[in-house]
Amino acid sequence: MYSRQELRKKAQDAIGKPGTLGPDINLEDFDKSDLPHPYLSDQELMSLPKAEQERLIMSGLDLTEKERGGTFFQKDSRVIHCKSKQEGIEVIPIKQALEKYDWIKDYYWKLVSVETDKYTATAELNLQDGYVIRALPGVKSIYPVQASLYIDKNGHQQIVHNIIIAEEDSELHIITGCATSPHLKKGAHIGISEFFVKKNAKLSFTMIHNWAEDMIVRPRSVAQVEEGGLFLNNYICMKAVKSLQMYPTTHLVGDNSIARFYSIIVGAPDSEYDIGGRVFLKKPGTRAEIIARTISNGGNIIARGHLIGEVPGVKAHLECKGLILNGGRIHAIPELEGHAEGVEMSHEAAVGKIAQEEIMYLMSRGLTEDEAVSTIVQGFLSLDIPDLPPQLKAEIDKAIEASDKDMM
Repeated sequence: MYSRQELRKKAQDAIGKPGTLGPDINLEDFDKSDLPHPYLSDQELMSLPKAEQERLIMSGLDLTEKERGGTFFQKDSRVIHCKSKQEGIEVIPIKQALEKYDWIKDYYWKLVSVETDKYTATAELNLQDGYVIRALPGVKSIYPVQASLYIDKNGHQQIVHNIIIAEEDSELHIITGCATSPHLKKGAHIGISEFFVKKNAKLSFTMIHNWAEDMIVRPRSVAQVEEGGLFLNNYICMKAVKSLQMYPTTHLVGDNSIARFYSIIVGAPDSEYDIGGRVFLKKPGTRAEIIARTISNGGNIIARGHLIGEVPGVKAHLECKGLILNGGRIHAIPELEGHAEGVEMSHEAAVGKIAQEEIMYLMSRGLTEDEAVSTIVQGFLSLDIPDLPPQLKAEIDKAIEASDKDMM
């Protein structure tokens, strides 16, 4: 375990190290100064300007908090609302946790290396805040906890570190919405996330991103799943973004542990998306699934997937399906890597267009051409995600429906 001083030294040594994937970004083009914002009460949260409320709602934030087990809301560099509504579920700003609790040191930079690249390095050297969400042993979420990372100031660089812990035999559901204000044109988001799924615990983490057209987004995340644990990671991005690059990694370190990654991406014109996932299956009986649905509407999409089976008796599947509607590019990169006899891993990748006969059939049933295309697209994007709570499925369905006009 490194001290904060040692971590900062490692970060300083890595600050000039570019990322291995995606275009290199000059972080000095963005302002990372502290921006004061007042803390909001429950009533003030519901009284935000209508345009801001719409942006937040589209990223899955329930301002009424009626069907949420807790809320974390960070605006630019400041936490402006934070609370838990369920006993045994903790929601804490990470800077507060680092100051008050010794146990957080067992998790901070435990899975993600501060030396990975300049994005991880700047997250240590210029940390603004972020959240710690933890379910205590045996506690099960009644409603999902919501976390919103919101950028309001044009040209701001938001830098966060998040730690999520599902203790032994617990069940934790989180919906996190990242969004920008209606007037914002340019900004950057650097986010570190470390997930710890303990023995026989279950963690579902659903991200809905609603960025601006000139946003640079660089998340770095790693998960560790112990014996009998389940990690379900869902990612939805259906709006324009200048450059998004993320490659979350999961280590299945306990027997019979499971990881499932589901991604839904709609590539807007002139947007760059480099997304995917990687899972190391390290113990007997481990299972993994990486499923992606991508649509290029004039954007450039790279969909990666990498499954590494290290021992006999593991099973994993990788699937990437893409549609090109209005130009653009989809590049699927599936990788299977077996290191032992008795691994079972498979992959399926396909990129194509909507078949004209499908459109004609639906038109013969009374739909217009636009309605027919919309129906096919919504069916293509609708994934049957097992173990997903109904509240989170409803948010994903709303995001798909809301994106329909943009795609057409």
